[in-house]
Amino acid sequence: MKFKIIIASILTLTIYSCNNSGGAYLGEGEKNGKSYSIGDVASTKTVMGIAKAYSNQDTEKVTSYYDATFLGENGKADTETWLSSMNSISMKPYKIVPLSLNGQEGQQVLTWSKEERDYKNGAYEKLDLMELFFLNKAGKVTGFKQWKAIDSVNFGASSGGKYFGKTPGEYTGRPFMFSNRNETEMIETMVGHYNKMDVKAVSSFFADEVTINDYRGKVIKLTNKELAGLFDSYKSVTWTPYSIIPIKIANTDAASGVMLYSNERRVLKSGKIWEKELMETFYFDLDGKISSVTQFAR
Repeated sequence: MKFKIIIASILTLTIYSCNNSGGAYLGEGEKNGKSYSIGDVASTKTVMGIAKAYSNQDTEKVTSYYDATFLGENGKADTETWLSSMNSISMKPYKIVPLSLNGQEGQQVLTWSKEERDYKNGAYEKLDLMELFFLNKAGKVTGFKQWKAIDSVNFGASSGGKYFGKTPGEYTGRPFMFSNRNETEMIETMVGHYNKMDVKAVSSFFADEVTINDYRGKVIKLTNKELAGLFDSYKSVTWTPYSIIPIKIANTDAASGVMLYSNERRVLKSGKIWEKELMETFYFDLDGKISSVTQFAR
């Protein structure tokens, strides 16, 4: 009898020592401080279904798991474009943890998976992914976030190349990486204003003082106000970008350079036509303004 009491006590202690909730949401708002509990099996099956449909490149099946608001007007077409861009894609989850934020409807499903993408254009990606699926009360996906570790076999990387500098310095030997301070869109917008000869709009992209290193080897320093006469001698201009590449040296501040390959045609009021292919680097300072331009031409 005493033995049975001891066993019962151990079982009771085990049950009560295993909490069915824990952790905490530490973000702002009414959810702050709320704990999580393990979600239901249905949420796990939903993610498994998405993974299978995704691997089968089945657009209809994949999007059937999405809430209409999350899918949006172009969601199905965008998914079809994405999946059809590959010869094959394989998503293999190896850990799925459904969570419920106590007091809130819906669930959040943490998923770890291995993914391989064989693109029709010859590119290849092998990724280790951690993903977070947000499911509503009906079990439909309402949101999605993704974090990734990139395998070394990929035909692409987020950094590469090497910076040497004209003289050795603290940045010598560091790789380059893509910059992402909206430089590409700013260059595109500036080119649009330039072609309309809207000098006020164009000058808004430049710092108070800008240094121009032109294709003839001349160095010109201009204040932003001095840019006002930029189009005075032109009848029309046509600036056509071929490529825009925003880069920065790895592990440095946010200043960046944008390599722009383009063609520019200027028709002067005198009747003269100036047309060249240009390779230019636009340097964006910490305020996101163009502080200098280096230009080469043919």
